[in-house]
Amino acid sequence: MKNFPEHYKEINEWMKKLGMDIPEVMQGFGMLHKSATKPGALDGKTKELIALGIAVTVRCDGCITFHVHDALKAGASKQEIAETVAVAILMGGGPSVMYGVEAMQALSQYEEQGL
Repeated sequence: MKNFPEHYKEINEWMKKLGMDIPEVMQGFGMLHKSATKPGALDGKTKELIALGIAVTVRCDGCITFHVHDALKAGASKQEIAETVAVAILMGGGPSVMYGVEAMQALSQYEEQGL
């Protein structure tokens, strides 16, 4: 099983390195992320849950790592994350089940760390 808290740290480190190679792109991506997830008609938690559902459906482990983390930080409950995974499975079928399992593993590991 992947260690999601460690994966989170590793991806952050590599994104910083990537930012040194392509600073304008990564700064632009950072601004896009901040703008897209800031509270508006939808709160930040809801937006993180949407991002998690998409991450599961498109099968992106790094995205799952980040959006489970960020959904928890935004106040999402285990049940909200599980239901988000359920909707992702509806939209993505069998492969989304496998990535949904990864999302729940990430949730468990972050909870063990007290996040």
